[in-house]
Amino acid sequence: MIKNILASAIFFLILSSQLNAAGSNSDAKPKTHFDKAVTYIKAAKKLEKKGNLEKAQKRYKRAIKFLLKSNKDNPNKPDTLNYLGFATRKIGDFDGGEKYYLQGLAIKPDHIGINEYLGELYVATNRIDLAQERLKVLESCNCKEYEQLKAVIDGTKKSKY
Repeated sequence: MIKNILASAIFFLILSSQLNAAGSNSDAKPKTHFDKAVTYIKAAKKLEKKGNLEKAQKRYKRAIKFLLKSNKDNPNKPDTLNYLGFATRKIGDFDGGEKYYLQGLAIKPDHIGINEYLGELYVATNRIDLAQERLKVLESCNCKEYEQLKAVIDGTKKSKY
């Protein structure tokens, strides 16, 4: 009988420690401002595809707040500047978007995402010659971004801005 009680006690101790470990995220890395922003951008893109533009705009604006914090904490990261340009462009601020894209390209001229999105901005603002320059940069990347920008330039894919 003592063996059964002892075995039960050990079982419950092991079970409770496993439940505590599963319930706590002590090993989980806290999300950064950048990670939070990317989550908002992904949600905004989905909302946009569903035609819910008002909610998408709110998500982009929220993403911008987190991206600005991320850029303050870790200045001049090309990926942060790329997303800042993207979200800013998506809320209709083409000048601001272009500023962030150009800052990113000054750091990393061959950044695939920046070149694609900047090219899309140029198409949206009727500067096809500049969009063609971005396409030329992507020409040898063998990437989907080249095809996507080419489709926007050719008019086979509409750019929402």
